[in-house]
Amino acid sequence: MGKVGLSAYSHQLFHINWSYPMAKATTAKYEQMILEVEWTDGSDTYTNVCGLVDVTINRTSNIDTSEIPDCTDESKPLSIERQVRSQEVTVSASGVWALSSHQNMLAWWRAGTTLNVRLRNAKVESDGATDDIYAESGPAILVSLNNGRTKGQKVSAEVEIQFDGVPATALVV
Repeated sequence: MGKVGLSAYSHQLFHINWSYPMAKATTAKYEQMILEVEWTDGSDTYTNVCGLVDVTINRTSNIDTSEIPDCTDESKPLSIERQVRSQEVTVSASGVWALSSHQNMLAWWRAGTTLNVRLRNAKVESDGATDDIYAESGPAILVSLNNGRTKGQKVSAEVEIQFDGVPATALVV
């Protein structure tokens, strides 16, 4: 009876109504998340770093934790309270080492100074709602610049960039 009962009602249990389309998330394409550097200070001209094809943006809140006692009953477990002490934004990227980026990247690292960096989401910039954040920009340090070689492959590049403070934001108007 178990098999017969299940097959007799399976058309009702597993019926999918295809007349209602799924509400899909609106997403950004690969080329719409952009890492750009202002190579000439104050020019307000940002260009992408050629060759870096894998980019990860990390936004981190550094948290302080305090244990708070119950003053009326000290036998109770302490309460844990947390608050944000600081925030930071970092970028890690990898890809191939491009000749067009070679001199700028090496000069930036060797100088040990900050350059203005912009992280831009072109999808939000073009299609976002008013007051949506589409870009974060500010002075940043090129913390690491790594190259590697593997026989039969192009020379690789890996970089880590850390913003000096929390970057400013640009909003959709």
